Amino acid sequence: MRKLLLLLIPVSIFLVSCQSDGRTAGAEESVEEVLSADVVKPKLDAKTKKEIKPEIPADTINVGKITFDEVVYDFGTIDQGESVEHKFKFKNTGKAPLVVSNARGSCGCTVPEWPKEPIAVGEQGEILVKFNSAGKKGPQNKSVTLTANTWPTTTRINIKGKVNAPEGKKIDAKPNVKTLPAKQPAVKNK
Repeated sequence: MRKLLLLLIPVSIFLVSCQSDGRTAGAEESVEEVLSADVVKPKLDAKTKKEIKPEIPADTINVGKITFDEVVYDFGTIDQGESVEHKFKFKNTGKAPLVVSNARGSCGCTVPEWPKEPIAVGEQGEILVKFNSAGKKGPQNKSVTLTANTWPTTTRINIKGKVNAPEGKKIDAKPNVKTLPAKQPAVKNK
């Protein structure tokens, strides 16, 4: 009975939503109406609860453009506690000097260093990413988000690989629990 009910609900919705005059549903809506519809919920600032509107530069064409030689670096397999560094080389292929205003790792174990000076059109630069595997194990995929005068304003690069845990520190599936003696009944004073 429940399966039949679950089958009838989508079929009835489909039949009700179809139009008999051959027009496509919603065809009478203009492009402006569709674009202005509040279909996507706006992002809210956690503290002020006000809508965060994305900053769109006045000119999205005559901006810097960051083009990386590679956007993902695989460091292979390392032992826990080792650190890895990699330089992501890039070129400004845009129409204006490139200014990287911020670089943020996805966690504290991934630390980026970026050029603070503008990179001229046609010039190259590099982002140094350091990954510290202390306390990490297994497959790792960390990202660095760059904010710059590009369109879109953020670009992401990744560093990934596998971290081997030390042999002597295997986690036991069954914890070692001591059995305590049963609680003795309390003796009442008369």
